[in-house]
Amino acid sequence: MAKSKLQGTAEKEMSFLDHLEELRWHLIKSTMAVMILSVLAFIFKDLIFDVIIFGPKKADFPTYRLLCRSAQAIGFDSFCFTELPFRIQSRTMSGQFSAHIWTSITAGFVLAFPYVLYEFWKFISPGLHINERKNARGFILVASLLFFAGVLFGYYVVTPLSINFLGSYQVSDQVFNDFDLSSYIGLVRACALSCGLIFQLPIVIFFLTKIGVVTPEILRKYRKFALIIVLVISAIITPPDIASQVIVAIPVLILYEISILVSKRILKKQNKKKATNG
Repeated sequence: MAKSKLQGTAEKEMSFLDHLEELRWHLIKSTMAVMILSVLAFIFKDLIFDVIIFGPKKADFPTYRLLCRSAQAIGFDSFCFTELPFRIQSRTMSGQFSAHIWTSITAGFVLAFPYVLYEFWKFISPGLHINERKNARGFILVASLLFFAGVLFGYYVVTPLSINFLGSYQVSDQVFNDFDLSSYIGLVRACALSCGLIFQLPIVIFFLTKIGVVTPEILRKYRKFALIIVLVISAIITPPDIASQVIVAIPVLILYEISILVSKRILKKQNKKKATNG
């Protein structure tokens, strides 16, 4: 059971209600951090929308330029265009204001992610042994870097691939693509956040190994099933073309292999500790 430090060196067992009270304050602090950064994002509306949100809609977006040069190098003209053939519209009175509010909250959560992790760590760390706390010292830094790497991957890779495919797809020349603002922002948000969470795989495996749920042998044994799951996830969050799915699947598979190494290292340390204590 977690312990709470009191004045001096005295410690006492915390009751269930004490745990709830402490959790409540951690949640309040995390929410306050998200709200403060959301207000900042709300103020910098032009940066959030014109530069970030609508960036993948522009032909000069870095991903399109890179893909265009790569395609031209092998004799194709894919991703080389001057304008995507769709418009974004808001069809409700409060549509733009609501989009402004919820996008600001999403930006606030992304920016506050390291602090939210810090509050989570402060809640669970008293229940860990001293050695466990030392071994997980870099948890916040590693988890934050993985999250931001995933968000950037989702924004610069998955989002433009999805927007380019879905924005230019037509069942007939008689139908013009007019997308609702909430639909467009929802796509950008889903691509970025889903990849940010997927990139937390090594962290999840770290804790599952610590509590004995998974081992390196299990991860290796079910590697082929993991490959199928990764391809399914890639198919869900990307356009239905093989190239996009492979581009998304590669880093996730790399993360899976890294997770095996993480699990192996944790298990090795645990066995070494048992042998020393025994």
